[in-house]
Amino acid sequence: MPKIADIQETPNPNAVKFILKEPVSHGTSHSFKTVEDAIDNALAKSIFEVGEVVSVFYMDKMITVEKTDEAEWDEILPDLAVPIRAAESVKPSNGNGNSAQAVGGAIAAAASGDPVIAQINELLDERIRPYLASDGGWLEVVSLEEKTLNIRYEGACGSCPSSLTGTLMAIENMIKEEIDPEIEVVAT
Repeated sequence: MPKIADIQETPNPNAVKFILKEPVSHGTSHSFKTVEDAIDNALAKSIFEVGEVVSVFYMDKMITVEKTDEAEWDEILPDLAVPIRAAESVKPSNGNGNSAQAVGGAIAAAASGDPVIAQINELLDERIRPYLASDGGWLEVVSLEEKTLNIRYEGACGSCPSSLTGTLMAIENMIKEEIDPEIEVVAT
């Protein structure tokens, strides 16, 4: 059972980040935009069942919950803490890769062997993802088609206005400057 070490605000006023003492995943992000998406995930489903929840994102020792505009944090935070404390912590995997294969999408893009995607992921790992994670969010590379890089924001970044403007432009400028000046970045 993960214990909550801290609850932090994010740049998105409708999202908070729970910092846990034990991991609920190992290196794999999990993002749910609806209760229907979470039907087969006990942790996400239990958080949606609290009510007033718009999205759930978790990875390692972090869970980000986004609420509706109408809900007040003072009212729902105690209720959200219950399923988060009840969640099972995970043990390190044996490295057989089965969980990564089940994720598909972003994992498939990362494992594609495309040297440009590898270069982009390395740049994102060094310069962008740590900052997004510190704000309760994440970023996945979905695909690179011709000169269009499709990315997906997750967690607090998924609906944050600054991720769809300033951060997106900064990522595109960095990729154009350091990898390929013709690549355009699109958030999907």
